[in-house]
Amino acid sequence: MNKILLVARREFLSRVQKKTFLLTTILLPLLIFVFYALIIYFSVKSGDNLHIAVADEANILDGNIHSKEDMNFELVKNQTAESLNTALENKKYDGYIFIPSTYELMGKDSLQLKSNKAIGIMTREKIQKSFNDILEEKRLLALHISKAQLDSIQNNANRIKFATVSGKTDDDNKAGVSYIVGYISGFLIYIILFIYGSMVMRGVMEEKVSRIAEVIISSVKPFQLMMGKITGIGAVGLVQFIIWIVLVFGLQLLLPLIFPDLLNQMHGQPIQPAGIQAAQAIKDNGGMTEIMRSFSQINFPLIIGCFIFYFLGGYLLYSSLFAAVGSAVNEDPQDAQSLMLPITMPIIFAIVIMTKAVNEPNSGLAVFGSLFPLTSPIVMMARIAHGIPDGVSLWELILSIVLLIAGFIATTWLAAKIYRTGILMYGKKPTWKEMWKWAVRKS
Repeated sequence: MNKILLVARREFLSRVQKKTFLLTTILLPLLIFVFYALIIYFSVKSGDNLHIAVADEANILDGNIHSKEDMNFELVKNQTAESLNTALENKKYDGYIFIPSTYELMGKDSLQLKSNKAIGIMTREKIQKSFNDILEEKRLLALHISKAQLDSIQNNANRIKFATVSGKTDDDNKAGVSYIVGYISGFLIYIILFIYGSMVMRGVMEEKVSRIAEVIISSVKPFQLMMGKITGIGAVGLVQFIIWIVLVFGLQLLLPLIFPDLLNQMHGQPIQPAGIQAAQAIKDNGGMTEIMRSFSQINFPLIIGCFIFYFLGGYLLYSSLFAAVGSAVNEDPQDAQSLMLPITMPIIFAIVIMTKAVNEPNSGLAVFGSLFPLTSPIVMMARIAHGIPDGVSLWELILSIVLLIAGFIATTWLAAKIYRTGILMYGKKPTWKEMWKWAVRKS
């Protein structure tokens, strides 16, 4: 045990004391924040500001039209389709909508927007929504229904409220918060497994290629060397990850100061990422008080505890497999890439299941993914965010923990046997068949 700690201490200090560690630890959250802020800026602030002419031969707009957001509609008179085409070619307008005299407001005829350049799908949706709102208001007036009356009917419509059999309220706000928390937690573990698992593999490869491993093996057993390397790099990752979390969440608090009306501006976006949609759903169903009440319904101590366990369990399970691959390959990095495929496929499969589990935590696929040790670190975080027993039952959580521990022990045992042979083998191109022989070979 002392030798494992010595190796772990060496791995930890050799990485933490490098300038690159400090730079990546501090600069990466700053870069993420800058890119995130730029994405929000260009998504929310920027717009095409299209200038669209509307020729109303049917006079359904009563000589009046109002623009919406970045859609600038201009009502033009005494214009034909030919004259509008000429104006379009001269770039007087970005596009035009011609309403012929035969158009019926209550009919099923469709209108056409002509432009001299391609219009993106998001801009198309914005144009359709803006102009359809204008026509909808005219149709309501034609039926002697004011916009205020329609809004009153919609606001007073009875909504279906959700609750569990135990009597707990399961409103849209809580579902939205659970979605966001589960998705972020699962995605973070997904990133961790890739980054630090690959770091363990590269560290083993470097020592093998430089022949340092031969010297170290003379003093410690291969299993001790492998576990020390896994523990040391894992400690580096844990420290780095904690610093990242503090910085990233601290910087997130600056976003409301930079974009004070962020959610209001995003409300008009027709196509939004899943996380923004969930955040918008929270906003639509209440103000800040409702949001805080929804957060209070989330069992964060349980989520944090499970996150730490599944972070450590998933890292230890996959890092042992990455270490086994690193011990088997030689100088050619392509050998490592070919051997990594069976290891990375379950991680990719887990993130696919997670995208379903955040929406349907009790589906059969989500239950399987949260129990299977190779996918449970990612999928279970998506389910646990919905709580116990709403998202995951207690027996499923306990069984998942037991299976993950058993999976870690089994993979570490197999990886140690591969590591013991592979770390001292040179000049032979490894295959999974050959590595399996090393694993089942009796000591």
